[in-house]
Amino acid sequence: MTIGLVPLESGGYSPPGTHDFEFGSIWPGVFPDWVNKPLVQALIAFALVALVWYLASRKLKVQPTKRQFAFEYLYEFVRNGIARDILQSEYRRFLPYLLALFFFLLINNWFGQFFLFMFPTFSNIGYAYAFAIMSWFVYVGAGVAKFGFGRFMKQSLIPEGVPGYLLPIVIPLEFLATFITRPVTLALRLFANLFAGHLVVLVFIVGGGFLVTYQDNLFYNFAGGASFIFGLIVMLLELFLGALQAYIFTVLTAQYVSTSIAEAH
Repeated sequence: MTIGLVPLESGGYSPPGTHDFEFGSIWPGVFPDWVNKPLVQALIAFALVALVWYLASRKLKVQPTKRQFAFEYLYEFVRNGIARDILQSEYRRFLPYLLALFFFLLINNWFGQFFLFMFPTFSNIGYAYAFAIMSWFVYVGAGVAKFGFGRFMKQSLIPEGVPGYLLPIVIPLEFLATFITRPVTLALRLFANLFAGHLVVLVFIVGGGFLVTYQDNLFYNFAGGASFIFGLIVMLLELFLGALQAYIFTVLTAQYVSTSIAEAH
């Protein structure tokens, strides 16, 4: 038995990387490559959100049961804490979207810590961009529906009080900020946090598994045990970060809708 350091490359260790975020078809030869694990998770999350809130809305009582109270608390968290606080009197029109968005994001983010999945759906950049674009259509569509295309574009691109000689500079910057930067940063913020968090978990768990089973090296064995402990701590942290990212994405979507339908910018 030794306690010296041995190059891990010589032991057949393959470190986690971007290849761990790539998935082929769940049934090769039957389904195309895009019918993969992230898609299945997204469909499961969609079904869960629809089913759970359908069941939660049935047989409501004036004096709520414990189950009804729990769901009302979750509903009011989004209704009062996000939609009404940000959108004020116009929150009702957008509440169904914000409610579904938050819980869909939450479930998919928590899939990264659930043993049957162990992969957060939005660590796949395509899904993050898809939801950012969907939110983009919501807040742009809300502004166009309220003011018409011409007035909405004017309010979005020409801030009040800006001198005319600055407009050639301000208009491109406002266009970039409103129509390009918002959806891109919305997607990248969600994707980067989940991708990085899941990669860190993989490093601790996969590396810890290799070190624990390394033969005749007590130092590696102890280091592997410590790696497993840190991996579990990071997984608990990822539960919090998954909820936080779902909250931030929903809040920013509501904020963008609010700016689109505001009378003055």
